[in-house]
Amino acid sequence: MRLPLYIAFRYLFARKSHNVINIISAISAVGMMVGTAALILILSVYNGFDGIIKANLNDVDSDLRIVPAQGKLFVPEGPAFDKLYDDARIGTISSLLEDDVFISYYQMQGLARARGVDVIYEEESRMPAHVAKGEWFLHKGDLRYAAVGVALAQKMTIDPRWSKPIELWYPEREGRISPSNPGASLRNESVLPSCLVALNAEIDASLMIVPLETMRSLLGCTDEVSAVDLWFAPGLSARAQKRFTRELGRNLGKDFIVQDKYQQHIGLYKMMRYEKAAIFFILLFVVIIIALNIFGSLSMLIIEKQEDIATLQALGAPDTLVRRIFVLEGWLISLLGMALGLALGVALTLAQQHWGIVKMPGNFLANAYPVALHGIDVALTAIGVAIIGLIIAALPSASGKGRPRVPQGEL
Repeated sequence: MRLPLYIAFRYLFARKSHNVINIISAISAVGMMVGTAALILILSVYNGFDGIIKANLNDVDSDLRIVPAQGKLFVPEGPAFDKLYDDARIGTISSLLEDDVFISYYQMQGLARARGVDVIYEEESRMPAHVAKGEWFLHKGDLRYAAVGVALAQKMTIDPRWSKPIELWYPEREGRISPSNPGASLRNESVLPSCLVALNAEIDASLMIVPLETMRSLLGCTDEVSAVDLWFAPGLSARAQKRFTRELGRNLGKDFIVQDKYQQHIGLYKMMRYEKAAIFFILLFVVIIIALNIFGSLSMLIIEKQEDIATLQALGAPDTLVRRIFVLEGWLISLLGMALGLALGVALTLAQQHWGIVKMPGNFLANAYPVALHGIDVALTAIGVAIIGLIIAALPSASGKGRPRVPQGEL
């Protein structure tokens, strides 16, 4: 292996008789560098936006959520629920009642995902950090208020500066709808807007947070809830969290499902993973197109080195050794471009991460494009580009151009 590598290394930096070969080889290396750096940069930007989405979801969602295995509502009572309040591993317990409701505001009408939360959630949640307009509170004296997603508020022209209440409507759970007077079969509650919250586009388009008692009155419930949210005590290790989750699932039995943060938005997280995988393979395809330049430069190099090939064969070199020289030559070109691209991509990502060089237009949660460099992305990029370079480098030799035969009269 040392001899083919030594010769390939000499070919890589040696001056060729046809200058176009050097130019094509340089273009190939630069192309691989640009493609590799683009992979690192785009995946890092995707990681940055992914991190913002997950951070926002972490603020609105609990560490664990207990939901019924069947149906929508349940009463949180029994020995398993009683133990939760005495468990030192749990820091906060909150009940919520959530459902789709019809809302009206001035002349606007629409649907919202109303989430009724208790006083514990109102006081201890991290929602105040996501207030885009107004002030976070759900109670003030005897009045009840609502926090509305910014996209829903824009659609319904809801503004916390105005004292106009938001009307919430929900059909009677056990009553029949009268064809002559459907409005009489609807329950109604009203709340005042206190603030607008910004989490992500999907949630902001429908979210409305209201007091738990308002939702119970609207839905005609007494003690029922749709979920119980649990937050771990500060400092609890990840292993202890997993152990507690398994233990809680056993204690609750088959009637309940315990969801972690991932399971609460399993569709969203799967979509983000698939999108990232799609971006990775699309960019790899671009790298494949760029790497085809290596095929051209190697083909020309093989033609130029016919005399060297004949000399090696006359000295007894097997065809496999000759092929290996040119495969390594092409692979060295791709590896050189890959190494430069990795260095450039990592440097640009770290520069953007620390100094925010490229700013984001408009009003967003971040002033500059968010980036996050993950080691797994760097490793997968290096492996993918290296494999592509090796395959492309093997094509000219596999096609027969690296196996010329010396005419018998010349020996």
